[in-house]
Amino acid sequence: MKKIFTIIKSIINLPQNFVCWLIKIYQKTFSFDHGPQKHKYPFGYCRFKPTCSEYAIDSIKKYGLIYGGLKSLWRIIRCNPWSKGGWDPV
Repeated sequence: MKKIFTIIKSIINLPQNFVCWLIKIYQKTFSFDHGPQKHKYPFGYCRFKPTCSEYAIDSIKKYGLIYGGLKSLWRIIRCNPWSKGGWDPV
């Protein structure tokens, strides 16, 4: 019975794991904080800690794909030149 529950849970979590995987690919390729250009910004590029991509992964894993995705989108909208930034955990 546990094995069936585990299989069903992994099937349900497949879309959210796929989105998190895409975000991790973004981090390794294009991100100024995590990718190959991180040596140019030793103190980090993102205004917030954790970075927006880390926040997106955490919120999607904690709240699910829809609500976590909306929280991530709101965080990205707030990340602008007029924002103070700072510590903003999920």
